[in-house]
Amino acid sequence: MTIEQILKIISPLITLIFGAILKCYMEEKSKLISFLGHISAFTLQDERNTQVFAHSVIVRNAGRKAARNVRLGHSYLPQNITIYPKIQHSIERNPDGSGEIVLPVLVPKEQITISYLYFPPVTWDQINNYTKSDDGLAKIVNVIPVPQPSKLLTILIWFLMFIGASFLLYWLMRLIAYII
Repeated sequence: MTIEQILKIISPLITLIFGAILKCYMEEKSKLISFLGHISAFTLQDERNTQVFAHSVIVRNAGRKAARNVRLGHSYLPQNITIYPKIQHSIERNPDGSGEIVLPVLVPKEQITISYLYFPPVTWDQINNYTKSDDGLAKIVNVIPVPQPSKLLTILIWFLMFIGASFLLYWLMRLIAYII
């Protein structure tokens, strides 16, 4: 058996093993994602035409481990807040109007929506500061709605990436064998 034949057999196996290890490492922790859901302004039909603002923040644990001590920090924490779905939480307010919403745990794949209602001169960009947990800061995502690819297309893409990684590893090992 030549070195080239051995490399052709070994390179896909090494790629598969490396991919499995990398997947386990990347997925065995919580992964908080936070994004702005909507921003709204209303003029109430009362005698003063009162203006009311609203926005929501969505927090999702996209990881495979529970996110513990999830904290949403606020420069200004409005009095009118709704958390959906209803989960255990606490609100820590400071005398200066700032504060935190504390969620003891977000299980894997759990998503919550926090809606805020407030009045001018406060605007949405003056409220939220950060989202974090014991595992670190959340990734803030700017959301643009896009259709999700089909399951068949996703499988095809992963298959092609595996073939490409195997090919690259094969030529890298061949180069190393040539140098040695």
